[in-house]
Amino acid sequence: MTGVEQRDALVRLGDIDVAYRVAGRGPAVVLVHGLAEDRHTWAAQQHDLPHLRTYAYDLRGHGDTTLGAPSGHLAQLRDDLLSFLREVSGPAVCVGFSLGGTVVLSAAAESADLVTGAVVLGTSTVVGRAAAGFYADRIELVGSGGASALHDALRADTAAALANPMSDVDGVTERRVAAVEDGAGYANGAAAMAGLRTSPLTPALAAIRSPVRVIGAEHDTFCPRKAADIILGALEHADYQEITGAGHLMNVDDPRAVTDNLRVAVERML
Repeated sequence: MTGVEQRDALVRLGDIDVAYRVAGRGPAVVLVHGLAEDRHTWAAQQHDLPHLRTYAYDLRGHGDTTLGAPSGHLAQLRDDLLSFLREVSGPAVCVGFSLGGTVVLSAAAESADLVTGAVVLGTSTVVGRAAAGFYADRIELVGSGGASALHDALRADTAAALANPMSDVDGVTERRVAAVEDGAGYANGAAAMAGLRTSPLTPALAAIRSPVRVIGAEHDTFCPRKAADIILGALEHADYQEITGAGHLMNVDDPRAVTDNLRVAVERML
């Protein structure tokens, strides 16, 4: 990130120590990664958007953020984000990918004063039986203590989430494995997503007053267009953009397209 002001920091928020990277100068934008990722997911955007003051933090139990007392509920991850906005960044446009997008929408529904705009990529607010079963299987893998089995599962999931043949499946897998370590934070995030089966976030979206941009990927089988349509149908102030040629891990398949889309969406919200 040569030439871009940046620093890594650690802050105590509630029961966890939260690691984050801040870069650039300008209006605040908070970046929230997905399941089995960490703040480094947003490295390209933090480098290429120096006119924004971007904050990328590690979710509870991911990267260098401690696990604390995980509840397995979306509300806890939402409150972690709201604490970060209150204590670190101030009110901001929030950008979230996958699990991170669900966290952002939940926070936007809770506090329009803190979440001044929301951009969500590859995001769902409700999951079906098959997805809930997927999360349950992954939670069971973590509970069994099989590091090798979790590694293999994450590799399979990573391969299924990529559409660009030039994407480095093994390299991305290793970064994701490193981000979750023993898997406890991963299981916590998976439980939060599985909970959307019986308690969808969708009805809460009616409380969102800030603008929302939904970004999908053409070949996303984890959060297909139907997931975006459910979100769009529940919001008055939302629009949609699609990244062609990419799978669910769109920031791996085509980081430049992600950056270009975020630049346009965020600047319209400032």
